[in-house]
Amino acid sequence: MKETVGRIAVVGGGSWGTALANLLGENGYGVDLWVYETEVKEQIEKQRENLTFLPGFRLSDNLAASNDLAAVVSGKKMVVMVTPSHLTRMVAGKLVGVLSPEATLVSATKGIENETLLTMSGVYKEVIPGMGDDRLVVLSGPSFAKEVARQVPTLVAAASKKAKRAAMVQEIFSSPCFRVYTNDDVIGVELGGAVKNVIAIASGMIDGLGLGLNTRAAIMTRGLAEMRRLGVKMKADPRTFSGLAGVGDLILTCTGDLSRNHTVGMKLGQGMSLDQILAEMKMVAEGVKTAKSVYNLSLKMKVEMPICNAIYKILYEGLSPEVAGRELMGRDLKKEFNGEWGRK
Repeated sequence: MKETVGRIAVVGGGSWGTALANLLGENGYGVDLWVYETEVKEQIEKQRENLTFLPGFRLSDNLAASNDLAAVVSGKKMVVMVTPSHLTRMVAGKLVGVLSPEATLVSATKGIENETLLTMSGVYKEVIPGMGDDRLVVLSGPSFAKEVARQVPTLVAAASKKAKRAAMVQEIFSSPCFRVYTNDDVIGVELGGAVKNVIAIASGMIDGLGLGLNTRAAIMTRGLAEMRRLGVKMKADPRTFSGLAGVGDLILTCTGDLSRNHTVGMKLGQGMSLDQILAEMKMVAEGVKTAKSVYNLSLKMKVEMPICNAIYKILYEGLSPEVAGRELMGRDLKKEFNGEWGRK
């Protein structure tokens, strides 16, 4: 058992949280995984498997599940947060007075809060006293939970303003099948991970409508331009969007069969209502809620994001995918910057 950071806490027992907890366990670390559902705790204890969210994978013996959040987090030097974005503020609030003042907080959630338009690092800094950039690391990149659990070669990014924290996360998470790169562009990595989910809904919609690969490629390329425009306005490094947390994650989520956001878009394109789609899903498609945040953020920051705004209107204002497509194709080219990167 490795003792450099002692036991590691992972907060959130969905597919991604379980996959990361298992990765750390397989790397030789003792892991305490907080899960909300009693049945998930019992499944892991008795069958060594998360049958609800990550079926088909035997979990490391180094992993222990618990429904007691305070017990999981208390005294830990590293806490990995993998809660849905809309629940992050509530769960973070329960860490106050429990989280060690020296703990490294690793955020592995991809989203933007609806009410405040804060990324997850912003939520943690607002909710947890003493939480600053020097203690936060964001983990993001093209990484489906099932493929990480299958030990498919995967590359991700760990971003922190504190190089030593990012390097520590790199060392602890890296394995022969999980390679971690570091950088210091926290906001860029967070925006890439959040906005790509909205573009993935658009990509899925294209597939649901049967519009073809040309259209999907166009949506992905122009979606990347929107992501980059917002990032530059929010002081991100534009190079980030050409890396793992930008175009890498965008490609995966827009094309992969395991993408929940792509699935939502595809079913919308096939004529299902959003309520019907969400009722069928056990796990969260972050792009649904993030679409609202990105729409409001684009208005606040005065950034042109026509694809993301169209997805918002389809999800929340009843615009049909067909009409949205015609409106996007009919936009006045003279009002747009015609350079490849869409810098305007």
